[in-house]
Amino acid sequence: MRKDIFYFGVTIAFIAIISSGFKAFKEESVTGFHIDDSEVFEYRVPSKDESVKLNFSIPYTGNTFIGFTQALGVKESAGIYTLVNPYGYMGKYQFGRSTLRHIGVYNFKNFLNNPNLQEDAFYALLCINKWELRKEIKNYSGRIINGIKITESGLLAAAHLAGASSVKAYLRSNGKNGFRDGFGTSLRSYIKRFNGYDTSNVISNRFAKVTTN
Repeated sequence: MRKDIFYFGVTIAFIAIISSGFKAFKEESVTGFHIDDSEVFEYRVPSKDESVKLNFSIPYTGNTFIGFTQALGVKESAGIYTLVNPYGYMGKYQFGRSTLRHIGVYNFKNFLNNPNLQEDAFYALLCINKWELRKEIKNYSGRIINGIKITESGLLAAAHLAGASSVKAYLRSNGKNGFRDGFGTSLRSYIKRFNGYDTSNVISNRFAKVTTN
């Protein structure tokens, strides 16, 4: 009888140990690339051996205009030209369809498969937003609002996220009237994150359009 109890106990313990090795699988999905002001970024620096394996080099673009476009593209879509998010925004810079029509793009399939067109569209929108915010850029650049220095590049990035009218409301309310997109990303975070890039080559143009589709 004691042997039966012993073997029964060992069997139960063995089953418990094996079962503990399996955990319920929970499926998770990424809903977007925007996060809020408390976002934390982790960087992994490759070892010497890993660096040798790379067959390309990533140029340091710093605070140049190219650096600005690449940083904003990575923030918007991880730099993926063919991405369409759950809200229907598309491309590297996550354009809405109404905005694309406004700058002369009507073939959305072609837009998604044409990186050059996407870069042209982004520049055209920057030109329009710079015209829309020309007074704000002149009057607010260098000021500190909500602990953040206002710069032209920060305002242009914020306008890309929320629209020029939202940027104007934010500035005129001294930072009280904020904005968050569907993923919780704030206008303030874009002003901060894209502060200090050189966007001097962006020409203020109310009627900017892309030249080819």
